[in-house]
Amino acid sequence: MTRDGGKVFLEERARQHESRSHVFCANSFDVEEAAMLTALHASMALRWDVPAYDVPVSRRRPELHQALETKPSPARGPGKPTIGFIGLGSMGLPMASHLLKSGFRVKGFDISENALRSFADSGGTAYPDATEAASETDVLMLMVVNIDQAHQALFERGALANSTRASVVVLMSTCPPGEVEQLAEAVIARGHRFLDAPVSGGVAGARDASLSIMVAGDRQTYEMSRNLFDVLGSKIYYLGERPGQASVAKAVNQLLCGVHLAAAAEALSLAERAGLDTSTVLEIVSGSAAASWMLNDRGQRMLLEDPEVTSAVDIFVKDLGIVLAAGSSARAALPLASVAHQFFLAASGQGSGSADDSQVIRAYRGMTAGQKEAKK
Repeated sequence: MTRDGGKVFLEERARQHESRSHVFCANSFDVEEAAMLTALHASMALRWDVPAYDVPVSRRRPELHQALETKPSPARGPGKPTIGFIGLGSMGLPMASHLLKSGFRVKGFDISENALRSFADSGGTAYPDATEAASETDVLMLMVVNIDQAHQALFERGALANSTRASVVVLMSTCPPGEVEQLAEAVIARGHRFLDAPVSGGVAGARDASLSIMVAGDRQTYEMSRNLFDVLGSKIYYLGERPGQASVAKAVNQLLCGVHLAAAAEALSLAERAGLDTSTVLEIVSGSAAASWMLNDRGQRMLLEDPEVTSAVDIFVKDLGIVLAAGSSARAALPLASVAHQFFLAASGQGSGSADDSQVIRAYRGMTAGQKEAKK
C-alpha cells in the first residue's frame, strides 16, 4: 500500500466510524485494523499520522471541574498524539505547558489542586483523577517524585488501563534503574510501550525547554516519540533498547552533581569559618580552575539565609540514594557519593530537607557551630 493510499484508507475508515457514532477514537479500530495500522506505520516510518478524536470522559468531582474552567487549547497539529501528563510540579508544569504551546492536546493530573488550576490557566485540560486524565491518551508522560508514585498513577489509579491500546508510557523522573526496568516489564506485559527518559537541567531547564533528556527503550518507539522530546529539551541522547539504561546515565550525572555541590559547600564553609569575605572568595574560585557548574549556579545561594527553592535538599537525599543503589548493583565502589549523601542527610535531619539544595552548607556549619578557639 502506498503512503497516500494508506492515508486515504485510514481517513475513509475514520469517516465510516464517525457516521455511525459521534464518539470515536482513531485508536478504536478492531484487531485486524490495528494490525494493519501497525504494519502501515512501520512501512511508512510515520510519526503519529493517525488523527485522534476527542472522547468525552466522566467527571467524578464536578465542583472542582467547575473551578478548573480552561481557556481554549491551541489547535492541534495534524497527527499529533493526545498526551496525559501526570505530575504538574515545578518541572512538570512548564514541561506540559511547552507541549501545549506546540499544539499537542495535553490532559494533566496532579494531587495538588493549585497545580491543576495553574495548568488550566495555561490552557490545558486539568483533571483531579489520573484515570480521567489518561482517558483515550496516546502517551502518558510521568514527572512524579519517585517510582512509587509512578506505580500508583499507572496501576492503582488506573491511568494505564484507561489510556489507548498500545499507548506509550514515558517515565521522566529520576528513579532507581532496576525498579525502572521492573516497571517497564509490567507496562509492556499489559500491551503498552515504555520509554525510560529521565531529564537533567532542573527547573530552569524545564522553563526554558533546554533540558537534557536521556532515553532508553524500543528504538521504534523512541523515534516515534522524538518530536515530544524535541519540544522539551535541547539535547536528546538515546542510550539503548533496555529500559533502565537511561536511568543509569542519570545516576552518573547526579553523582557528579551531588559531589560537586557538597564540595562547593565545604569550600565556602571553610572560607566562612576562617573569617574571609565569602562573596570575594566565591568570585575567586568561580573564575579559576576550581570552578564547576554547580558552584557557579548554587554558590551565591549558599551565602543567602533562605534562598528560593529550585531543587530541595531532600531531592539529593533521594537521588544520591539512587546513585548508591546503582553502584551496589554494578558492584562499583562510590566513596565520594556516599560521603556527599551523608551531608545531604545531615542537612535534612537538621530540618532543612525542604530548603534549597544549596543549603547543604548548613550541615557543614552545624559541624563547626559554637565558639571559635582564640588564636594563641
